[in-house]
Amino acid sequence: MVLLLRVTQKLLKLNNRFLALFTALFVLVSSTIMYALEPETFTTWFNALWYVMTTMATVGYGDYFPTTVPGKLYAMFLYLFGIGLLSLVIGKLLEFFGTLKKRKEAGTLKFHGNGHVLIIGWSRKAQAALDELLHAEPDLEVVVVDDLERTPVDRERVHFVSGDPAAEETLETAGLARARAAIVFSDRSIDNPALADGKALLVASSIERLAPHIHTTVEIVLEQHIQNFRHVQVNEFILSDEAVSRLAVRSALHAGSVSLLTQLLSRRIGEDVFEVASRAEWRTYGDAFQGLLRLGATLIADGSDMTINRKLDEPLPRDARLFIICDKPTYERIRGQA
Repeated sequence: MVLLLRVTQKLLKLNNRFLALFTALFVLVSSTIMYALEPETFTTWFNALWYVMTTMATVGYGDYFPTTVPGKLYAMFLYLFGIGLLSLVIGKLLEFFGTLKKRKEAGTLKFHGNGHVLIIGWSRKAQAALDELLHAEPDLEVVVVDDLERTPVDRERVHFVSGDPAAEETLETAGLARARAAIVFSDRSIDNPALADGKALLVASSIERLAPHIHTTVEIVLEQHIQNFRHVQVNEFILSDEAVSRLAVRSALHAGSVSLLTQLLSRRIGEDVFEVASRAEWRTYGDAFQGLLRLGATLIADGSDMTINRKLDEPLPRDARLFIICDKPTYERIRGQA
């Protein structure tokens, strides 16, 4: 008994991989020994394996059992050592999954997916953006990056990474290089708007340095800092406070206009903005406009250029990025015909 206790203590200290390998080897060797001791009882090596597994798992169906003294002695050894060994492995597995869950909640697990979207900086705005992303694409995965000690959200397709968002190690843990896009929200815990923009600029510059190929959108507090963000080649930026003020003015001067903008901002309500590919038969903007109109969509822009309705006779560039307004079924139909 003392010997078994010492062996068990040493097994507890073993590396998990080595313990799993040792257990598998023990099962295979024990099955071979049992078959060698009583070939008439088990008839095949697989039946001996079945007996060893059911014995170690304490199931004991009773369809096979040793009948000779050597076989019974080895069976007693399985009772004392084999059952304890398997219990130890099961305990290690439970411990592993428990540790995995804790690490996931603490945001220390590396994200291995690709084509995901990073949300950097947790806030109510970030939560709203997360809801929109998950609703927009049913297969999209989102990685939230913040310096919180625990995940702020527990939802499917959402992974949390804890750490400094401007640190290279944190961004690598979040799978930045394989991401599709990154959205950087202003840190509302910083009262000074200039310092908040400074932190956002630092994060944006780290993203552009490590992964300049991904699309980066940054929330900015002060308009005078726009040039600084353009300097680090941020793709798009949003003036959060100014956007709210402008929506309020639109509502006051043009009643009902805010509801139209709300539809375009949310994929849960009404129409939405989508990008579609150009077609060979579209030679001019007018061809594209009329072709899409017949399909139930309205062409509104080429990239950021929203003046195309005044140049319908001009040639359609090969690299045109056409944006339309329509509902999701119409967009899916247009994309399916492309």
